[in-house]
Parts: sequence; C-alpha cells; structure tokens
Amino acid sequence: MNPQMAAQAASGRTNPRSHSLNPGDIAIGVIIGRTSEYFDFFVYAIASVVVFPKLVFPHLDPVTGTLYSFAIFALAFIARPFGTMIFMWAERNFGKGVKMTIALFMLGTATVSIGFLPSYETVGSATIVALCVLRIGQGLALGGTWDGLAPLLALNVPEKRRGWYAMVPQLGAPLGLMIASALFAYFISILSPADFLQWGWRYPFFVAFAVNVVALFARLRIVVAKEFIASFERRYLEPEPVLRTLREEGRNVVVGTFAPLASLALFHMVTVFPLSWVFIFTTQDTSRFLLITVVAAAFGVAAIIASGALADRFGRRTLLGAGAVAIAAFSGFAPQLLDAGNVGEAVFMILGFILLGISFGQSSGSVASNFAPQNRYTASAITSDLSWLFGAGFAPFVALFLSSNFGLLSTGAYLLSGAACTLIALLTSSRLDRAER
Repeated sequence: MNPQMAAQAASGRTNPRSHSLNPGDIAIGVIIGRTSEYFDFFVYAIASVVVFPKLVFPHLDPVTGTLYSFAIFALAFIARPFGTMIFMWAERNFGKGVKMTIALFMLGTATVSIGFLPSYETVGSATIVALCVLRIGQGLALGGTWDGLAPLLALNVPEKRRGWYAMVPQLGAPLGLMIASALFAYFISILSPADFLQWGWRYPFFVAFAVNVVALFARLRIVVAKEFIASFERRYLEPEPVLRTLREEGRNVVVGTFAPLASLALFHMVTVFPLSWVFIFTTQDTSRFLLITVVAAAFGVAAIIASGALADRFGRRTLLGAGAVAIAAFSGFAPQLLDAGNVGEAVFMILGFILLGISFGQSSGSVASNFAPQNRYTASAITSDLSWLFGAGFAPFVALFLSSNFGLLSTGAYLLSGAACTLIALLTSSRLDRAER
C-alpha cells in the first residue's frame, strides 16, 4: 500500500462501502477468466490420457506411458507458485495490465505450441523435453493470470450473500470441462484413430489459444478500468512480496491450503482419472464417456450454484465440513461404481460431480477475509497455488498408480485422505467461519 492510500485509510477518507462496485460486473470477469483457464487445463488433461501416452511415450506400455504423462501434467502445479512470485514482482513494477497481458500471452503461446508437438517417432526424446518445457511454461503463466477479481468480488457483496458470490469463480471448472470434453468427443467420433492421433487432437489446443485471446481482452477491460483500479486500492488488493506475505500470513495460508483438499482430491477423481481408467482398462468408446462427463459436469454446475445458497444459510465452514464427510462416505463405494459398467460409471460421475459441486463451490477464497488487508491479494493467490499443488497436482498420477498396482478399491483411500485433511484444517481454525458469516 502506498503512503497516500495509508494516509487516506487512517483519516477515514477511504470508505470502501461508499464506492461499492456492481458485483455482477466483477462476476462476469471472474467467470470469463476462470472458464478460459479451466478450458486450457482440461484440454491438456484430456490429451494426457488419449494422446500423449501414444504420441510421446509409444515405447512404453499404456499404463506406464500414462503415468509418465501424468507426471508431466503435475509440472504445471509445481511451477505455478514460482510464476506467482515472478508475476507479482512484474505487477508491482509495471502494473496489472502489463502483467496479465504477458501471462496470458505466455499461456496461450505455450498451449498452442503443444498443438504443434512432434511425435516421439519423429524427433525421439526431444519431444518429451519439449512437452516438459511447455507444461512448465503453462504453470508459470497460470501464476501470472491471478487478477484478484475473486477476492474483490467477495469483498463487494452483501455480507449475507458472500456464500452465493463465492461460488461464482468455481463455475469456470465445470464449464471449461464441458467445452473441452465436447470438443474432444467430437473429433474422436468423426475421425479415425490414426487421423485423430496425427492431427485431430491438435485443434482443441488451437481453440484454447483463441479462447485465451478473447479472455485477455475481456479481463483487461475490467481490471484496468479506473473504477476497478480504485476499488483494488480501496480494498488494499495490491501485490506484496510473496516471501514477506508468507512470513506474516503463514498460518492462514496453511489452513487455506488444506481446507479444500477434500474437494480438490475429488476434482481429479471425477475428471481426469476415470477417463484414464476407462481408456486403458475397458473397451468402451472414449467419446461416449466424454459425453457422460459433459452431462455430469452440468450436474456439477447446478450443485455449485446450490452451494451458494447452502453456505449463506448454514455457514461456509459447516458446508465444507459436511462436504468432506460426504466425500469420505463416497470414497467407500465410489471405486465399485466406476467398475460396475455403463450404469455404474454414469452414477459414479453424476454423484461425484454433485458432491464436488457442493464442496468445491465454497473452496475458493474461503480464507480471503482472514488475511490482513494489505496481504489479501497476494496471500489469496499463494493459497490457491498451494492448494492445487497439494490437493490436485499429483492426484491423477497417484490414483492411476494405486489402481493399477493395488486395485481400484485403493483409490478410495486417496479420497478419504483428502477428506481427513479438510476436516483437520477446519477443526484447527474457527476464524474461517467467523470471517465469512
């Protein structure tokens, strides 16, 4: 916070409630931004199952090739916190517009470059190195796409409606998944396996680049507008040095990191992992399962919306805890459903997305108000990065490794561990609920 802002705040001339923004305007920017990011995310995730094991690791068996693919998938989650550090520095020195332009251009470039990736049979191990580099580039860029609109939205809404607006950023996940799954299902269904592997899979990555361009202009129009800049300043949502923020907000960052682990563990257990299981271990049509995913994700959208009303009525901490308990119960029979044929798979996906929507809908920015005002912007970004790293980054790899070596039932233990982490985090922090109600 600059000295002028501090003086205004101290003298009472800065009154956040007297300059409130229209939450609908912020919500539009949040949904556009998150949908574009998740679309990129799921385009890569689906390709990690149906493309890269054959294109990049054709010399390995399907399970090992997919495990290697999932290991590269995790690189973006490892790189993302470093991207946040780099781009927070860029924002402090050059401004939010410059930072976001560079980050989204970098993300789009890395994504579209993956669409031009040559096969292992053409260039050998160089294609593995290229994929690793581009995936790290995606992760670094994602760290720079943090626009602060989610915490800004949470702080510009009526106190009794915070749960409702907290679910808005989370809508981007199922919406992005629905678009990516439908796009891949289309190309898989109309092309021969050889044509799809040779060139068909590349088109979703090109579409992702176009989506990034649209999202860039839509988000820049919001975050560089004078009233939004003023609101960021009034709310003290300014970039602070990451290491200093961690020193001052370490406890809240830890709680915020582990509080959503139940929903994040379930996130990949109903998105990426089941696709890998069906693709490797069954003879079912991949495009059909992707369409099931689209339908199930629609249930997830409805559940996320419902989570807003439930959180406002019962409290966010209560809802997150109840969601963790429900996910723990789901872990006891979810593997059996996934292994129960067509009907079982559909029930697994729909029920899983409903549980995911209820819990995931309130996991974003759940500790934003716990942070000191001057740290809120940076601390929220760090917390998001770390929760995705620990809760979801390695989930597809771990789930496939467990199921291929110890049976599908072992994946239930992974879900259970995520639920346990959430409950422990919630029990150790009573501040979370008090700040949001």
